[in-house]
Amino acid sequence: MPGVACRIHELIDGVDGGGVCQKKAASPPLMSIISLMENQHGLKLPPDLSYIKSEDFASLHNSSGIQEDTLVVEGTEAMENHDPSTKHPVLSTESHKTSHSVSIYLPASSSLDMEQSRTEINDEESETKVGNRQKLLRNEKLHKQYNSFKTMYGILEKQLSSLQWRQKEPVENNESQNREMEPLPAMGRYFDALEGPELETLRASEGCLLPQDKKWPFLLRFPISAFAMCLGVSSQAVLWKTLATSPSMSFLTINTKINLVLWCISIALMCFVASIYTLKLLLFFKAVKREYCHPVRINFFFAPWIACLFLVIGLPPQLSKSLHATLWYVLMAPILCLELKIYGQWMSGGECRLSKVANPSNHLSIVGNFVGALLGASMGLKEGPVFFFAVGLAHYVVLFVTLYQRLPTNETLPKELHPVFFLFIAAPSIACMAWAKITGSFDLGSRIAYFIALFLYASLVVRINFFRGFRFSLAWWAYTFPTTSAAIATIHYSVEVNNHLTKAIAVALSTISTFTILVLLIATILHAFVFCDLFPNDIAIAITEKKPKSRKNLRKPSSEDDVEAFLYPENSTH
Repeated sequence: MPGVACRIHELIDGVDGGGVCQKKAASPPLMSIISLMENQHGLKLPPDLSYIKSEDFASLHNSSGIQEDTLVVEGTEAMENHDPSTKHPVLSTESHKTSHSVSIYLPASSSLDMEQSRTEINDEESETKVGNRQKLLRNEKLHKQYNSFKTMYGILEKQLSSLQWRQKEPVENNESQNREMEPLPAMGRYFDALEGPELETLRASEGCLLPQDKKWPFLLRFPISAFAMCLGVSSQAVLWKTLATSPSMSFLTINTKINLVLWCISIALMCFVASIYTLKLLLFFKAVKREYCHPVRINFFFAPWIACLFLVIGLPPQLSKSLHATLWYVLMAPILCLELKIYGQWMSGGECRLSKVANPSNHLSIVGNFVGALLGASMGLKEGPVFFFAVGLAHYVVLFVTLYQRLPTNETLPKELHPVFFLFIAAPSIACMAWAKITGSFDLGSRIAYFIALFLYASLVVRINFFRGFRFSLAWWAYTFPTTSAAIATIHYSVEVNNHLTKAIAVALSTISTFTILVLLIATILHAFVFCDLFPNDIAIAITEKKPKSRKNLRKPSSEDDVEAFLYPENSTH
């Protein structure tokens, strides 16, 4: 045992740098030797080795240049040479007030196990990081599909937000630029890829640029047809202004404040819808351009300007007297530009000829002429209102005949689009008022137009099947604007032909129009904010520029990887 003690003293002295045994802290391997000698060999070491400060472990262990394996080997040799018969005093710790430290000896194999465990943990962390990175890349691929509809500002914003993936950026940026430079689908492509009278249903043999099983960003789902709500509410403000100011309706004692409230609501709704679509125009310009190239959606680009015309006509009486004629020219300029494009396509033939694209929504491109003529005549203008009235009348006759006969090449309207049939009523109803305002009286021409509108109204109302069997959608707002126009025209007619029958018809049509507006407002709010299904994915703007070539590309993309493989089959390894 003296040899063992001296050897231990030499180890301590070698660390301390002195030749005298001092009470210093032992390194963890040295404590392992002491514990092993006490437990396995029954040795009792001197008290000067039992007094070890635990707080000195770190300093001594870090300052010593002796490796752990060396200490373990030397300690083992010392234990093999000791004499078991030699007795030593029992270690006593009662006289010391310091706390003993506990040391755990780990063999070399345990050290290897720990290293292996650390390696496995690092591998798991690396796999987790790789999985997260792949997930982020898949999400970015999905967002790239949405970015293909963005303006250059939106793409730049996306690039700045993903600078952390710099290694992937050059390839992805090139892909984004290539997608942005892709040409828009030709007019005939919409007819090939979509079906239905409104061209909103994707054919089974076609593919979609965006995943149909996921909800798209709100702006991509917000269509131009949302301005139909503005048309309905603003025309309602005109109705209540007419009820309050018409001599034949004086027995109702309608206050002009109702007109003021409805006009304010119309202004708020118009600003709300216009601001949302302006954001879509700024951030997703390519989506707006696709709507503009759509043979049916292009008609709804008249809706915001017609709604503005109704807002000017529905101004409260105290405000409408101070309007300047310049406002009329400002509002009619975009309508004239749109008409030059659309009417030229109707006449020139090709994919946009009227016999191919004719559907009830084309009435919106006609109604703007009559509403503009009505407002211009109310402001005291002469030539401008007559010009637009003449242009509207000529094209309305052609459109009415085309829609009425429904060529064999045209498809039958489904139940979901039955409300758009009421657009037949809008044009003659407003035309009779515009002509009366131009001539100064509700003469024979105005009465002919009014009776046409009244007959079309009655022929649609008696068909009960037109009002059942289909779910709510924005198409229902097609009820409001035409029925309100018919009610206003009836009020003007009751002024010229003042009797109980005309007054009763005017009150009945006004009641129906107001009730329809209230029901649709409540239904729209519920479906927009409660059921959240008012704006589904707008498939009509997400068709591919070319028809898929192979059969495997005809399936609908169900995941991010499928979308990428569908759009870029040359990059796919399958």
